[in-house]
Amino acid sequence: MSTQTAATNDVDLSIIGELAEKIQTEPATAQTTWQARTEWKGGFKSASHVRDHAPILTDEPEALAGANTAPNPVELVLAALGSCLTVGYAAAATGQGIELRSLEVDVKGDLDLHVFLGLREGHAGYGNIEVTTSIDSDADESALQALHEAVIATSPVGHTLEHPIEVRARLTKV
Repeated sequence: MSTQTAATNDVDLSIIGELAEKIQTEPATAQTTWQARTEWKGGFKSASHVRDHAPILTDEPEALAGANTAPNPVELVLAALGSCLTVGYAAAATGQGIELRSLEVDVKGDLDLHVFLGLREGHAGYGNIEVTTSIDSDADESALQALHEAVIATSPVGHTLEHPIEVRARLTKV
């Protein structure tokens, strides 16, 4: 990755460049842990806390007996993918010297509620997710296609959704 400065896309990649160099000399630095803590707020409302940021609120739509005060968790999965890809496009475009005038990532997914509602066994998650990225740039189509392929190939959230991972869930009584 280049150390292109903020002159392109308001992104300064020098910190990422320094991290990449450190990981080359100290590979263990690449292993990171991220976390969130979620509190129930009554009904189907919850507040998730990440680092020192304002809580991320969730609720269910009225059709699922919620109060529709915030996005629901499966919508946040789509938003997480769109946000991750947006970061990837901004970083990779900047590293390649591609100026972005606008960037929009639309994400939608199909989810069958049978399993969630206990009406049958099976997979409760998305059956498929579609992503459409729209970029306004002077870069030629082949450069944008290469950018797109690089971003999709390196997205942590995209990879998490595409590949099975182990989820260990445990219960503790307070």
